[in-house]
Amino acid sequence: MPSPVYFADMRAGHKENLFDKISRLMSSCNIKDTVAAGDLTAVKLHFGEKGNHTFIRPIFIRRVVEEIKNVGGKPFLTDSSTLYPGERKEAVSALTCAIENGFAYAVVGAPLIMCDGIKGQNSVDIKIAGEFLKSVSIGAEIVEADALIAVSHFKCHELTGFGGALKNLGMGCSSRAGKLQQHSTVAPVVAEKFCNGCGICGKACAHNAIAFIEGKAKIDSAACVGCSRCITACPQKAINVQWNESSSLVMKKMAEYASGALSGKKDKCLFLNFITQVSPACDCYGHADAPIVNDIGICASTDPVALDQACADLVNGAVGNRNSALVKGHEPGEDKFRGIYPEIDWEVQLAHAEKMGIGFREYELFKI
Repeated sequence: MPSPVYFADMRAGHKENLFDKISRLMSSCNIKDTVAAGDLTAVKLHFGEKGNHTFIRPIFIRRVVEEIKNVGGKPFLTDSSTLYPGERKEAVSALTCAIENGFAYAVVGAPLIMCDGIKGQNSVDIKIAGEFLKSVSIGAEIVEADALIAVSHFKCHELTGFGGALKNLGMGCSSRAGKLQQHSTVAPVVAEKFCNGCGICGKACAHNAIAFIEGKAKIDSAACVGCSRCITACPQKAINVQWNESSSLVMKKMAEYASGALSGKKDKCLFLNFITQVSPACDCYGHADAPIVNDIGICASTDPVALDQACADLVNGAVGNRNSALVKGHEPGEDKFRGIYPEIDWEVQLAHAEKMGIGFREYELFKI
């Protein structure tokens, strides 16, 4: 049986604006049955990198927060630290960036809490029945939350073809160690030309996996457990991930992580995708290129697989913008994601998520 996906286009007037449509989308997905009175409700979103502007506008998130409060829930906005060095590598920098991007309490009406702690290490190992993974490291506050509302900016992505609800769950809800597990099978590497031998990474390593030879840090891959704490600790940004996993394997691991993020929350999750400012790359960059299609609308569902499939179909059904990074696939019905990243089979994440029992690719679209 196809999963229902509810769709609101970008049209608005004096009788109904886009905020009202967000309310109707959440009502159509029966938020009153998803969030109970007193539920600590995680609103998982991407706070946006400094310099980026395509993340979901905080004023839209405020309406999501209001709808949760209307049914008695207690919402908090949450995101996780990045694996790589940058503006969001730990909680203090990440929350500062979030507030600078407009996600302050005065705007959104909810507190901001990093789901994986102050340094990306606060996690819970969740057992799953994955094809590749039997245990996944999920941010503790995601696990502890009573309900989960994932609000995702649907856009292209250089590793997964597109990023939507599944990526927001799988990559976005994982701890730093979880992100490393999805991206790499080897220990981080030290770029010697940037290492000044300060010793900070060695003090940060809890497993004695870092030694200093001739004034340069060396990581013992046999002793390294992949926590990636050294990446955050290094003030010179000399330690980095070895991105050695294929795109298809990353997507499969990501889908398995998504199943872990949803574990224990049956009938307690709702998902919204904003198909707006569909940028050609991730919001993790400190910039955003021109959108590849015009704004399409907002979709909502209790099935994240059906939701992402519907959004991908809507993007592919649109006319591509020729004055953008889109090289080919401009006509309606042509593949926009492969028009930018021809080597990436973006359907892998959907197929594996369906295989994991997260949801179904078959859907029925209801326009509200």
